[in-house]
Amino acid sequence: HFMDSKVGEVLLYYCYCEVKDPEKLCAWQKALCQHLHLTGKVRVASEGINGTVGGSKVATNLYIEVMLSQPLFKNILCREDFKSSAGGAHCFPDLRVGVFKEIVPMGIDPKIVSYKETGIHLSPQEFHREVEQYLSQASQGQSDTILLDCRNFYESKIGHFQGCLAPDIRKFSYFPSYVDENLELFKDKRVLMYCTGGIRCERGSAYLRSKAVCREVYQLKGGIHKYLEEFPDGFYRGKLFVFDDRYAICSNEDIISACRYCGALWDQYKLCSSQHCRQLVLTCPSCCSKGLTACCPVCQEKELMVTSRGSGQTLKEECECTRRRQRVPIEHVSQRMMDTGKD
Repeated sequence: HFMDSKVGEVLLYYCYCEVKDPEKLCAWQKALCQHLHLTGKVRVASEGINGTVGGSKVATNLYIEVMLSQPLFKNILCREDFKSSAGGAHCFPDLRVGVFKEIVPMGIDPKIVSYKETGIHLSPQEFHREVEQYLSQASQGQSDTILLDCRNFYESKIGHFQGCLAPDIRKFSYFPSYVDENLELFKDKRVLMYCTGGIRCERGSAYLRSKAVCREVYQLKGGIHKYLEEFPDGFYRGKLFVFDDRYAICSNEDIISACRYCGALWDQYKLCSSQHCRQLVLTCPSCCSKGLTACCPVCQEKELMVTSRGSGQTLKEECECTRRRQRVPIEHVSQRMMDTGKD
């Protein structure tokens, strides 16, 4: 089938707009993706649509054409809003299209904190200039700016902007509490926010602005995705985490993270080998071959227990990885910054 060729791509996009009948949009979207043999995940809500889909180049191009001609998105969605990377239908296990309350799960009613109250959007070029200025000021110890990564810890661990503050949170729905618990940190600051494709910043910046403590809130338009298209060797170092079977895409050869077991440079995630666990683990080939394939010793033990018992009992996901992590970390105002300099 011409739409199943191996050389395809994965698209990432979102569109905030008023959707009167989310169920209807959802059914249309599902039919469209099936027709084009696309796999992936699409979230529909009364506040808009958010999707990441994979398929052949022919299919993804058709998909963009159809999306741009859909009356709902007319004059709001444009070609630039689609971020693409090499991949295909094989990057996702299946197709999931559903109706949700929010198109990005921040856990706060869109009526209370709306995407309409977002920060100031900066193009990759403008953002690049801002980061450059921030890094040179920070190196002299005199910056009124915070470069904020609003992704999860396992995303920023393998790639981030130099000098960023990367919250040690596991889900975006913890982000609002993170802001609440660390308001002092943001007082009178200029905040430069970024995420993968821009969508988390739309609501995250609106939330931060609603607290009325920052001097200004800026966000990277199109996210790291668009930034790397323009600046593959810019201030973002390491890989870009993606939510599909690839786990990461790369624009430069930098490896900034290490194997959990031996500390060798390593940034390729695997799922923890323990059946019940959903944690991602960085374990290098040599540690893997020694059987170190779980996220932590507790999980490794559980795995052995289950295999030796051979019983179908399910153990709930609880190990030292989850237990040790504070749900909402409190930053010390001396601001824990990710390494600013290039090594």
